[in-house]
Amino acid sequence: MAPRILLDATAVPADRGGLGRYVDGLLGALHAQGADLAVACQRSDEKRYEELVPGARVVAGPATLAHRATRLAWEQSGLPHVAERVGADVIHLPTYTMPVSATLPTVVTIHDVTMFADPELHDPVRTSYVKSATRSAARRATRLIAPSRATRDELVRLLGADPGHIDVAYHGVDHDVFHRPSEAETKHVSDRLGLHGRPYVAYLGALEPRKNVPNLIRGWVRACAGRDDPPALVLGGSGGWDDDVDAALATVPLELRVLRPGYLPWSALPGFFGGALVVAHPSRGEGFGLPVLEAMSCGAPVLTTRHGPLPEVGGDAVAYTEPEAGPIGNALAALFDDPGRRAELAEAAHERAQRFSWSASAAAHLDSYRRAVEQYAASRSH
Repeated sequence: MAPRILLDATAVPADRGGLGRYVDGLLGALHAQGADLAVACQRSDEKRYEELVPGARVVAGPATLAHRATRLAWEQSGLPHVAERVGADVIHLPTYTMPVSATLPTVVTIHDVTMFADPELHDPVRTSYVKSATRSAARRATRLIAPSRATRDELVRLLGADPGHIDVAYHGVDHDVFHRPSEAETKHVSDRLGLHGRPYVAYLGALEPRKNVPNLIRGWVRACAGRDDPPALVLGGSGGWDDDVDAALATVPLELRVLRPGYLPWSALPGFFGGALVVAHPSRGEGFGLPVLEAMSCGAPVLTTRHGPLPEVGGDAVAYTEPEAGPIGNALAALFDDPGRRAELAEAAHERAQRFSWSASAAAHLDSYRRAVEQYAASRSH
Protein backbone atom coordinates (compact mmCIF):
# COMPACT_ATOMS: atom_id res chain seq x y z
CA MET A 1 0.00 0.00 0.00
CA ALA A 2 1.33 3.45 -0.92
CA PRO A 3 2.18 5.68 2.06
CA ARG A 4 0.26 8.89 2.77
CA ILE A 5 2.79 11.70 2.39
CA LEU A 6 2.59 15.01 4.24
CA LEU A 7 4.70 17.60 2.43
CA ASP A 8 5.51 20.70 4.46
CA ALA A 9 5.34 23.62 1.99
CA THR A 10 5.26 26.33 4.68
CA ALA A 11 8.82 27.48 3.86
CA VAL A 12 7.96 28.39 0.24
CA PRO A 13 8.42 32.16 -0.15
CA ALA A 14 5.87 34.43 -1.81
CA ASP A 15 8.04 34.94 -4.92
CA ARG A 16 8.40 31.11 -5.26
CA GLY A 17 12.12 31.19 -6.18
CA GLY A 18 14.05 27.92 -6.44
CA LEU A 19 12.33 26.33 -3.43
CA GLY A 20 8.89 27.20 -4.80
CA ARG A 21 9.71 25.78 -8.22
CA TYR A 22 10.93 22.57 -6.55
CA VAL A 23 7.88 22.13 -4.30
CA ASP A 24 5.32 23.08 -6.96
CA GLY A 25 6.93 20.95 -9.68
CA LEU A 26 7.29 17.97 -7.34
CA LEU A 27 3.74 18.15 -5.96
CA GLY A 28 2.18 18.39 -9.42
CA ALA A 29 4.16 15.35 -10.60
CA LEU A 30 3.44 13.33 -7.42
CA HIS A 31 -0.27 14.00 -7.90
CA ALA A 32 -0.08 12.93 -11.56
CA GLN A 33 1.48 9.63 -10.39
CA GLY A 34 -1.38 8.97 -7.98
CA ALA A 35 0.49 9.65 -4.73
CA ASP A 36 -1.59 9.88 -1.54
CA LEU A 37 -0.83 13.48 -0.58
CA ALA A 38 -1.44 16.00 2.17
CA VAL A 39 0.10 19.47 2.12
CA ALA A 40 0.83 21.91 4.94
CA CYS A 41 1.20 25.46 3.65
CA GLN A 42 0.91 29.15 4.38
CA ARG A 43 -2.58 30.65 4.16
CA SER A 44 -1.66 32.66 1.09
CA ASP A 45 -0.87 29.39 -0.74
CA GLU A 46 -3.94 27.38 0.32
CA LYS A 47 -5.94 27.97 -2.88
CA ARG A 48 -2.85 27.41 -5.04
CA TYR A 49 -2.23 23.94 -3.62
CA GLU A 50 -5.91 22.99 -3.65
CA GLU A 51 -5.84 23.64 -7.42
CA LEU A 52 -2.41 22.04 -7.98
CA VAL A 53 -3.22 18.81 -6.11
CA PRO A 54 -7.01 18.39 -6.25
CA GLY A 55 -8.23 15.79 -3.80
CA ALA A 56 -5.23 16.21 -1.49
CA ARG A 57 -5.79 17.35 2.10
CA VAL A 58 -4.43 20.92 2.20
CA VAL A 59 -3.93 22.35 5.69
CA ALA A 60 -3.09 26.03 6.02
CA GLY A 61 -1.14 27.00 9.13
CA PRO A 62 -1.66 30.19 11.15
CA ALA A 63 -1.23 33.58 9.43
CA THR A 64 1.95 34.22 11.44
CA LEU A 65 3.85 31.56 9.42
CA ALA A 66 4.88 34.33 7.02
CA HIS A 67 7.47 35.24 9.69
CA ARG A 68 10.45 32.87 9.59
CA ALA A 69 10.97 32.55 13.35
CA THR A 70 7.29 31.73 13.90
CA ARG A 71 7.33 29.21 11.06
CA LEU A 72 10.33 27.38 12.50
CA ALA A 73 8.67 27.24 15.93
CA TRP A 74 5.42 25.98 14.36
CA GLU A 75 7.31 23.29 12.47
CA GLN A 76 8.46 21.86 15.80
CA SER A 77 5.07 21.89 17.51
CA GLY A 78 2.31 22.39 14.92
CA LEU A 79 3.50 20.18 12.06
CA PRO A 80 3.49 16.90 14.06
CA HIS A 81 -0.16 17.65 15.00
CA VAL A 82 -1.04 18.21 11.34
CA ALA A 83 0.64 14.88 10.47
CA GLU A 84 -1.48 13.14 13.08
CA ARG A 85 -4.65 14.90 11.88
CA VAL A 86 -4.21 13.88 8.24
CA GLY A 87 -3.09 10.33 9.05
CA ALA A 88 0.34 10.74 7.42
CA ASP A 89 2.71 7.78 7.12
CA VAL A 90 5.76 9.91 6.25
CA ILE A 91 6.64 13.62 6.42
CA HIS A 92 8.69 15.28 3.68
CA LEU A 93 10.45 18.50 4.63
CA PRO A 94 11.68 20.05 1.36
CA THR A 95 14.35 22.18 3.02
CA TYR A 96 16.93 21.63 5.74
CA THR A 97 14.77 21.82 8.95
CA MET A 98 12.67 19.14 10.64
CA PRO A 99 10.74 18.59 13.88
CA VAL A 100 13.07 17.26 16.56
CA SER A 101 10.31 15.17 18.16
CA ALA A 102 8.88 13.61 14.99
CA THR A 103 7.17 10.30 15.71
CA LEU A 104 6.92 9.41 12.01
CA PRO A 105 9.52 8.63 9.36
CA THR A 106 10.91 11.90 7.99
CA VAL A 107 12.52 12.65 4.65
CA VAL A 108 14.49 15.91 4.42
CA THR A 109 15.82 17.50 1.24
CA ILE A 110 19.28 19.05 1.71
CA HIS A 111 19.66 21.29 -1.33
CA ASP A 112 23.31 22.12 -0.83
CA VAL A 113 26.09 22.08 1.76
CA THR A 114 28.09 25.01 0.38
CA MET A 115 27.80 26.70 3.80
CA PHE A 116 30.09 24.00 5.15
CA ALA A 117 32.46 23.93 2.17
CA ASP A 118 32.69 27.73 1.69
CA PRO A 119 31.23 29.51 4.75
CA GLU A 120 32.78 32.84 3.70
CA LEU A 121 30.44 32.92 0.69
CA HIS A 122 27.32 33.07 2.90
CA ASP A 123 25.53 35.54 5.16
CA PRO A 124 27.19 34.98 8.57
CA VAL A 125 24.01 35.83 10.52
CA ARG A 126 21.99 33.08 8.83
CA THR A 127 24.83 30.58 8.43
CA SER A 128 25.17 29.38 12.02
CA TYR A 129 21.48 28.44 12.34
CA VAL A 130 21.29 26.78 8.92
CA LYS A 131 24.44 24.75 9.60
CA SER A 132 23.10 23.61 12.97
CA ALA A 133 19.71 22.64 11.48
CA THR A 134 21.35 20.85 8.55
CA ARG A 135 23.62 18.85 10.89
CA SER A 136 20.59 17.92 12.98
CA ALA A 137 18.60 16.80 9.91
CA ALA A 138 21.55 14.80 8.56
CA ARG A 139 21.70 12.98 11.91
CA ARG A 140 17.97 12.61 12.73
CA ALA A 141 16.07 12.27 9.43
CA THR A 142 15.07 8.77 8.39
CA ARG A 143 16.30 9.54 4.87
CA LEU A 144 17.88 12.48 3.08
CA ILE A 145 17.25 13.58 -0.49
CA ALA A 146 20.05 15.33 -2.40
CA PRO A 147 19.39 16.98 -5.78
CA SER A 148 22.70 15.78 -7.25
CA ARG A 149 25.46 13.22 -6.80
CA ALA A 150 27.89 16.05 -5.98
CA THR A 151 25.69 17.22 -3.09
CA ARG A 152 25.27 13.63 -1.85
CA ASP A 153 29.05 13.17 -1.83
CA GLU A 154 29.53 16.48 0.05
CA LEU A 155 26.95 15.42 2.65
CA VAL A 156 29.00 12.29 3.29
CA ARG A 157 32.37 14.10 3.24
CA LEU A 158 31.49 17.20 5.28
CA LEU A 159 28.72 16.00 7.61
CA GLY A 160 29.52 12.31 7.92
CA ALA A 161 26.04 11.41 6.65
CA ASP A 162 25.36 7.71 6.04
CA PRO A 163 25.48 7.25 2.25
CA GLY A 164 23.03 4.35 2.59
CA HIS A 165 20.42 6.80 3.89
CA ILE A 166 20.73 9.35 1.05
CA ASP A 167 18.71 9.26 -2.15
CA VAL A 168 19.60 11.37 -5.21
CA ALA A 169 16.61 12.93 -6.97
CA TYR A 170 17.46 15.43 -9.69
CA HIS A 171 15.23 18.45 -10.04
CA GLY A 172 12.99 18.62 -13.06
CA VAL A 173 11.94 21.45 -15.30
CA ASP A 174 8.46 22.38 -16.47
CA HIS A 175 8.90 22.20 -20.24
CA ASP A 176 5.58 23.98 -20.80
CA VAL A 177 6.79 26.99 -18.80
CA PHE A 178 10.44 26.86 -19.86
CA HIS A 179 10.21 26.51 -23.63
CA ARG A 180 11.88 27.93 -26.72
CA PRO A 181 10.35 31.40 -26.93
CA SER A 182 8.49 32.86 -29.87
CA GLU A 183 9.74 36.07 -31.48
CA ALA A 184 6.86 37.87 -29.77
CA GLU A 185 8.01 36.60 -26.33
CA THR A 186 11.62 37.70 -26.84
CA LYS A 187 10.49 41.07 -28.23
CA HIS A 188 8.17 41.64 -25.27
CA VAL A 189 10.98 41.04 -22.75
CA SER A 190 13.52 43.06 -24.74
CA ASP A 191 11.12 46.00 -25.00
CA ARG A 192 10.21 45.79 -21.30
CA LEU A 193 13.92 45.95 -20.47
CA GLY A 194 14.32 48.97 -22.74
CA LEU A 195 16.73 47.10 -25.02
CA HIS A 196 14.48 46.99 -28.12
CA GLY A 197 16.34 44.16 -29.81
CA ARG A 198 19.86 45.01 -28.68
CA PRO A 199 21.98 42.01 -27.57
CA TYR A 200 22.41 41.19 -23.89
CA VAL A 201 24.01 38.71 -21.49
CA ALA A 202 21.46 37.29 -19.03
CA TYR A 203 21.95 36.33 -15.38
CA LEU A 204 19.15 35.12 -13.10
CA GLY A 205 19.61 34.48 -9.42
CA ALA A 206 20.22 35.98 -6.01
CA LEU A 207 23.04 38.48 -5.55
CA GLU A 208 25.03 36.47 -3.02
CA PRO A 209 28.77 35.77 -2.97
CA ARG A 210 28.63 32.12 -4.08
CA LYS A 211 26.85 33.21 -7.28
CA ASN A 212 30.01 35.11 -8.28
CA VAL A 213 28.22 38.11 -9.81
CA PRO A 214 31.09 40.61 -9.25
CA ASN A 215 33.43 38.47 -11.37
CA LEU A 216 30.70 38.12 -13.99
CA ILE A 217 30.45 41.93 -14.15
CA ARG A 218 34.24 42.31 -14.42
CA GLY A 219 34.51 39.52 -17.00
CA TRP A 220 31.71 41.02 -19.10
CA VAL A 221 33.46 44.44 -19.06
CA ARG A 222 36.62 42.74 -20.38
CA ALA A 223 34.68 40.87 -23.08
CA CYS A 224 33.03 44.12 -24.25
CA ALA A 225 36.28 46.10 -24.59
CA GLY A 226 36.72 47.58 -28.07
CA ARG A 227 33.36 46.36 -29.42
CA ASP A 228 31.21 48.66 -31.55
CA ASP A 229 27.91 47.21 -30.28
CA PRO A 230 28.68 45.64 -26.89
CA PRO A 231 25.89 43.54 -25.34
CA ALA A 232 24.20 44.84 -22.20
CA LEU A 233 24.36 42.84 -18.95
CA VAL A 234 21.00 42.08 -17.34
CA LEU A 235 21.12 40.93 -13.71
CA GLY A 236 17.66 39.44 -13.09
CA GLY A 237 16.37 38.23 -9.75
CA SER A 238 15.93 39.67 -6.30
CA GLY A 239 17.26 39.12 -2.81
CA GLY A 240 20.65 38.08 -1.52
CA TRP A 241 23.57 40.17 -0.43
CA ASP A 242 27.00 40.78 -1.87
CA ASP A 243 28.82 43.98 -0.93
CA ASP A 244 31.22 43.43 -3.82
CA VAL A 245 28.48 43.79 -6.47
CA ASP A 246 28.26 47.56 -6.04
CA ALA A 247 32.07 47.86 -6.09
CA ALA A 248 32.19 45.90 -9.36
CA LEU A 249 29.38 47.99 -10.86
CA ALA A 250 31.30 51.16 -10.01
CA THR A 251 34.07 50.08 -12.42
CA VAL A 252 31.72 49.66 -15.41
CA PRO A 253 32.55 52.18 -18.18
CA LEU A 254 29.81 54.71 -18.95
CA GLU A 255 29.28 53.40 -22.49
CA LEU A 256 28.22 49.95 -21.19
CA ARG A 257 24.73 49.15 -19.90
CA VAL A 258 23.89 47.12 -16.81
CA LEU A 259 20.20 46.53 -16.09
CA ARG A 260 18.80 45.27 -12.79
CA PRO A 261 15.10 44.59 -13.39
CA GLY A 262 14.63 42.75 -10.08
CA TYR A 263 12.14 39.89 -9.84
CA LEU A 264 11.08 38.54 -13.23
CA PRO A 265 7.74 36.67 -13.48
CA TRP A 266 7.78 33.10 -14.76
CA SER A 267 5.97 34.13 -17.91
CA ALA A 268 8.90 36.39 -18.85
CA LEU A 269 11.65 33.80 -18.34
CA PRO A 270 11.50 31.98 -21.73
CA GLY A 271 11.85 35.32 -23.52
CA PHE A 272 14.55 36.45 -21.08
CA PHE A 273 16.66 33.28 -21.36
CA GLY A 274 15.91 32.41 -24.97
CA GLY A 275 16.44 35.96 -26.19
CA ALA A 276 19.88 36.33 -24.60
CA LEU A 277 23.13 36.24 -26.54
CA VAL A 278 24.49 34.12 -23.65
CA VAL A 279 23.04 33.11 -20.28
CA ALA A 280 25.89 33.34 -17.75
CA HIS A 281 25.83 31.49 -14.44
CA PRO A 282 29.49 31.36 -13.28
CA SER A 283 28.63 30.09 -9.79
CA ARG A 284 31.16 29.00 -7.15
CA GLY A 285 28.70 26.69 -5.41
CA GLU A 286 25.33 25.05 -6.11
CA GLY A 287 23.28 22.14 -4.88
CA PHE A 288 21.86 21.59 -8.35
CA GLY A 289 21.76 24.68 -10.60
CA LEU A 290 18.10 25.14 -11.53
CA PRO A 291 18.60 28.41 -13.51
CA VAL A 292 21.10 26.57 -15.75
CA LEU A 293 18.60 23.80 -16.50
CA GLU A 294 15.77 26.29 -17.07
CA ALA A 295 17.89 28.35 -19.47
CA MET A 296 18.86 25.15 -21.32
CA SER A 297 15.19 24.20 -21.61
CA CYS A 298 14.54 27.60 -23.26
CA GLY A 299 17.19 26.84 -25.90
CA ALA A 300 19.76 29.33 -24.63
CA PRO A 301 23.55 29.05 -24.98
CA VAL A 302 24.78 28.79 -21.38
CA LEU A 303 28.14 29.61 -19.78
CA THR A 304 28.71 28.13 -16.32
CA THR A 305 31.49 26.59 -14.18
CA ARG A 306 32.48 23.02 -13.35
CA HIS A 307 31.85 23.57 -9.63
CA GLY A 308 29.80 20.97 -7.77
CA PRO A 309 26.85 19.51 -9.68
CA LEU A 310 26.82 21.93 -12.64
CA PRO A 311 28.47 19.40 -15.03
CA GLU A 312 25.79 16.86 -13.99
CA VAL A 313 23.21 19.33 -15.28
CA GLY A 314 25.02 20.82 -18.28
CA GLY A 315 27.02 17.83 -19.54
CA ASP A 316 28.55 18.64 -22.93
CA ALA A 317 25.68 20.98 -23.81
CA VAL A 318 27.02 24.12 -22.11
CA ALA A 319 30.25 26.14 -22.20
CA TYR A 320 32.45 26.17 -19.10
CA THR A 321 34.74 28.72 -17.50
CA GLU A 322 36.84 29.08 -14.37
CA PRO A 323 35.17 31.45 -11.88
CA GLU A 324 37.75 34.27 -12.05
CA ALA A 325 37.03 37.46 -14.01
CA GLY A 326 39.76 36.85 -16.64
CA PRO A 327 38.55 33.41 -17.76
CA ILE A 328 34.92 34.57 -17.67
CA GLY A 329 35.85 37.50 -19.94
CA ASN A 330 37.71 35.23 -22.35
CA ALA A 331 34.86 32.69 -22.47
CA LEU A 332 32.23 35.40 -23.06
CA ALA A 333 34.32 37.05 -25.79
CA ALA A 334 34.77 33.69 -27.55
CA LEU A 335 31.00 33.14 -27.52
CA PHE A 336 30.26 36.70 -28.68
CA ASP A 337 32.52 36.10 -31.70
CA ASP A 338 31.18 32.68 -32.66
CA PRO A 339 27.49 32.60 -33.59
CA GLY A 340 27.90 29.04 -34.89
CA ARG A 341 29.10 27.83 -31.49
CA ARG A 342 26.22 29.66 -29.76
CA ALA A 343 23.71 27.99 -32.08
CA GLU A 344 25.28 24.56 -31.44
CA LEU A 345 25.12 25.08 -27.67
CA ALA A 346 21.53 26.31 -27.83
CA GLU A 347 20.45 23.18 -29.74
CA ALA A 348 22.42 20.79 -27.51
CA ALA A 349 21.16 22.49 -24.34
CA HIS A 350 17.52 22.22 -25.36
CA GLU A 351 17.97 18.54 -26.24
CA ARG A 352 19.75 17.69 -22.98
CA ALA A 353 17.14 19.54 -20.88
CA GLN A 354 14.50 17.07 -22.12
CA ARG A 355 16.17 14.39 -19.97
CA PHE A 356 15.13 16.22 -16.81
CA SER A 357 11.48 16.09 -15.75
CA TRP A 358 9.48 16.52 -12.56
CA SER A 359 7.92 13.15 -13.38
CA ALA A 360 11.30 11.40 -13.04
CA SER A 361 12.05 13.45 -9.92
CA ALA A 362 8.70 12.47 -8.37
CA ALA A 363 9.38 8.77 -9.04
CA ALA A 364 12.73 9.06 -7.21
CA HIS A 365 11.02 10.86 -4.30
CA LEU A 366 8.34 8.15 -4.05
CA ASP A 367 11.07 5.52 -3.83
CA SER A 368 12.66 7.51 -1.00
CA TYR A 369 9.37 7.83 0.90
CA ARG A 370 8.78 4.06 0.66
CA ARG A 371 12.32 3.33 1.86
CA ALA A 372 11.81 5.72 4.79
CA VAL A 373 8.61 3.96 5.88
CA GLU A 374 10.25 0.52 5.61
CA GLN A 375 13.41 1.65 7.36
CA TYR A 376 11.47 3.29 10.21
CA ALA A 377 9.29 0.21 10.68
CA ALA A 378 12.38 -2.02 10.75
CA SER A 379 14.06 0.19 13.36
CA ARG A 380 10.94 0.12 15.60
CA SER A 381 10.68 -3.67 15.44
CA HIS A 382 14.17 -4.22 16.90
